[in-house]
Amino acid sequence: MPASLATAAHPAAASVGCLSCHQAIQHDEHHFFACTRCHGGNGAEQKNQELAHQGLISQPAHPDHMQAACASCHEKQVAAASLSRHFSLDNKINTIRAHFGAKQKLTHPADIPTADSATAINTALALSDDMLRRLCLRCHVYSKGDEYSAVRRGSGCAACHLSFAHGKMVAHTFRLPVDQQCLSCHYGNYVGSDYYGRYEHDLPFEYRTPYTAETETGLPARPYGVEYHDLVADVHQERGLVCRDCHQGFVHGQAKSIGCKSCHNWLPTKPAPALANVDIHDKQLVLTGVHSGKKHLVPLMRDPAHQQYGQRVDCQVCHAQWSYNDTTTHVLLSYNPDYDPWLWLTVQGSFEVEKRLEDGLFSYAAEEEPAMRDGLTGISKPGMWYKGHTERRWERMLIGQDARGILRVLRPVLDLHLSMVDDQGEPLFDNLRGAGDGLKPYTPHTTGPAGLFYRDRLQGLSAP
Repeated sequence: MPASLATAAHPAAASVGCLSCHQAIQHDEHHFFACTRCHGGNGAEQKNQELAHQGLISQPAHPDHMQAACASCHEKQVAAASLSRHFSLDNKINTIRAHFGAKQKLTHPADIPTADSATAINTALALSDDMLRRLCLRCHVYSKGDEYSAVRRGSGCAACHLSFAHGKMVAHTFRLPVDQQCLSCHYGNYVGSDYYGRYEHDLPFEYRTPYTAETETGLPARPYGVEYHDLVADVHQERGLVCRDCHQGFVHGQAKSIGCKSCHNWLPTKPAPALANVDIHDKQLVLTGVHSGKKHLVPLMRDPAHQQYGQRVDCQVCHAQWSYNDTTTHVLLSYNPDYDPWLWLTVQGSFEVEKRLEDGLFSYAAEEEPAMRDGLTGISKPGMWYKGHTERRWERMLIGQDARGILRVLRPVLDLHLSMVDDQGEPLFDNLRGAGDGLKPYTPHTTGPAGLFYRDRLQGLSAP
C-alpha cells in the first residue's frame, strides 16, 4: 500500500487538516482510521487546500480505485463484486449489442468501443455502442448517478454502502444496503421500481398526468427524473419484505438460484431453501426479514391450478398485477443545435439532457452545441441522445413462450428504433431496428393474488 494510504495511529490526529474543513464527517466504528488511508492527500495540511489535496482520491470506492482502497481490508468482497453483473453489466451490454449485430461478447463495460466523432459512427452496432455508453449506462456504479435527488449516490462500493438523501451524502457510515440504494439504479420503468408500484409517466408534458399543481417556486421536484403513477405494489413489499430478503449474493458472491417455487413450493421433506434468512420451524417455512427481523410464515402452493400448469407456466403469468409495456422506444443521437422541436419533450429522465434543452430553449445565453457525457468515463462529447415512446401501458400484459416453451410475461425491452442526425439536422440513420420483435421474458415484481380470470392469460399456452 502506498505510504499516503498508511494507517495513522490516531485518525483524528492524522486527519486534522481534513477535519478542519470537513467537520461534519463522522467515521463509523469499522472505518475509524485516517481519512488519507482511503482518500490519499495530506491530512496534516490545514492552511493550503491545494497542498492538502495533492494526490487526493475523491472517490476511492469507484471501480477504478476500489482495489487499492476497499480491497486492502475487504479483498474477497471486492474480488466478488468485480465479477458480479452489477459491475460487469455484461447481460445488458451483450443483449443489446447482439440485437444490433455484435458477434462476440464483451466482459467489461470499458470494452464497449468509443466513437471520437460523428463520422466514426457508421454502423448500427457503432450507434448502439454510443447509446450504451452515453444513454443506457449513466446510472450504474461507474458514476454517481444522475443529478435528481433520489438517484444521486456514491460510485462503486459506495453506491450500495453509503447513505444519500436529497442528492447529498448524509453520513460517512458504511452500512448494508437498503431498498433506497437499490432504487437509486432500479428506478424508472425497470424492475425494482415496480416492486413499489411505480410506473413512470409519459414524457411529454401534456401526458404526464395526473397534473401536478405548480408551487410558488415552480413545479414540484421530480426525485426520480420523471413523475410516476402509484399503482398497486408487490404483495411482498406490502408485507414489509425488502429486496435483500430474496436477492442475496448478487454482488459479494454467487447469486442464489432462487425463484418463487423455492419457498412457496417447499415441502416438509425438503431442506430449507438456500436463503440465509429462511428456516424451518415446526415443519413450517419461516422467513425472517433481514432489516425488520419480523417473522413471515411462507404460504405454500395448494391450488389445483399449480399442479395443472405449474411446469409449463411461470408464476407471474397468473400472479403479476401489471407489467411494464413501453412500445416502441425511439432514441435519437443528434448533433443539431436546434432545440425548438423538443419544446414539449424537455423531460427526458436525464438531468444533463433536460438542462441543455432548457438552456437552449429558454435562456438568453448563446445556444450551446449538443453534448453529453460518457456514462463510464464522465468525458463529454458532441452529440446528445433523446428518447421517446410510441406508448406506455401497464394494463395490457404481453404473454408468450420463452426458448424453453414456458409461458412467460414478455416485455418489449429491445423494441428499439435508433436514429441519428448531423449538425444540419440531416438524417444519417433512420429507425434502425435489431433482429426480431424485441420481446424478452422478464419477471414483473408486482406479485398478488391470481384473481378470477387468470385462465384468460393462458391463451398462449400450447396444448399438452
